Amino acid sequence: MTVTERQTVLVIDDHPLVRNGLRRLFELGEDFQFVGEAADGATGLDLAKQLNPDLIVLDISMKGMNGIETLKAIKAADLDSQVIMLTYSDDEDILMSALRGGADGFLLKNMDIDEVCEKLSSASQGNLVLSEELVDKLVRAQRKKGHLTDPGLTDREWEIVNLIVEGLANKAIARRLDITEGTVKQHIKNVFKKTNLHSRLEVAIWGRDKCQKHGG
Repeated sequence: MTVTERQTVLVIDDHPLVRNGLRRLFELGEDFQFVGEAADGATGLDLAKQLNPDLIVLDISMKGMNGIETLKAIKAADLDSQVIMLTYSDDEDILMSALRGGADGFLLKNMDIDEVCEKLSSASQGNLVLSEELVDKLVRAQRKKGHLTDPGLTDREWEIVNLIVEGLANKAIARRLDITEGTVKQHIKNVFKKTNLHSRLEVAIWGRDKCQKHGG
């Protein structure tokens, strides 16, 4: 990755040690350009609007304006940023609130630093990132919402759900299926409508639970 292709990153976390650690990680790496940090949600939202970074690493639990409120505000601002939630918590209700709020990924704060780099690099390319330790909890939490077990997806839509489960970005899905990226986007819109889900990550979690019988 060349310097001009480095992904810009904003960190929002109320723990100084976490912010300092991530800043050093990004400054030492070659894939990312660290552009700012904030110790609270309100300041982080302002910076996000000013900088419109490629990635935002956001603490899920903060004093004042918490991570979920900040996430929803960032998504409402219609920024291009991928928002990756950073958490110690595995509370199903908290995780589900972030998932429904539009989170693009979840990483645990106790992850190995190399794994964090790898996951964020993948996120910067449009792929989904999710700590495996959280998958079962998110699946259980989503089940409680009572989503349709058979929403009437077409075979092609099930194919795309399976590829989203794999974590593939739209371009990669288009190449795999030999269709245009625009066609992929339209199929994903159809999946959202039929399942009443609102994000690729929600579809990925739902798909882990539902689509094995459809070729996954």
